[in-house]
Amino acid sequence: MHPASTKGTAVFQNGVHIVLSLEIKVDAHVRGYVGEQVKLKCIFKSTSSVTDKLTIDWTYRPPSSSRTESIFHYQSFQYPTTAGTFRDRISWVGDVYKGDASISISNPTIKDNGTFSCAVKNPPDVHHNIPMTELIVTERGFGTMLSSVALLSILVFIPSTVVVILLLVRMVRKSVGLKKRSKSGYKKSSIEVSDDTDQEEEDNCMARLCVRCAECLDSDYEETY
Repeated sequence: MHPASTKGTAVFQNGVHIVLSLEIKVDAHVRGYVGEQVKLKCIFKSTSSVTDKLTIDWTYRPPSSSRTESIFHYQSFQYPTTAGTFRDRISWVGDVYKGDASISISNPTIKDNGTFSCAVKNPPDVHHNIPMTELIVTERGFGTMLSSVALLSILVFIPSTVVVILLLVRMVRKSVGLKKRSKSGYKKSSIEVSDDTDQEEEDNCMARLCVRCAECLDSDYEETY
């Protein structure tokens, strides 16, 4: 997101030299996802203290259209729109005493794409340009879903892979040792027989652990989908 702002600069309006006394910052571009609440930031800085005369107005303009509609008004209290496509979907998330005039949109759809503007007036500070926010709402793609599944799979797969490798190394070393002893006609003592039994129990335990890890991986994969 790239912030857009206006601050204390001078402009000419109807031939009159006007100094912009408010600074307003918004995100020039905001990406949202269908059904997921999205926040539209609007931060302002005034040279005057905030009073009950401060007003905030949010408007919306659809793509390829010059028609604008008011979707939110604030003056001491919040007045979200009660008509149109944004009815019951605009929430106040700002704090005027902290210079925050942000709102949020619940259950956004692709039809909400367009340009939003935030206008603030804090008499006697009433002059400022109005920065725009372009909202782009899209469906969450397969790639996003896949990345979540991949991360979950990695967290389960890596530990189980390490266990399998350790088990294979132990089995190979044991096999090599048995071949060497077999060629030399070596006979195991009672202690070595006991050690081998313990080793077999450890190997069986590791094998069961590998199976359990694999079952967890399969279970997590099925729950994700």
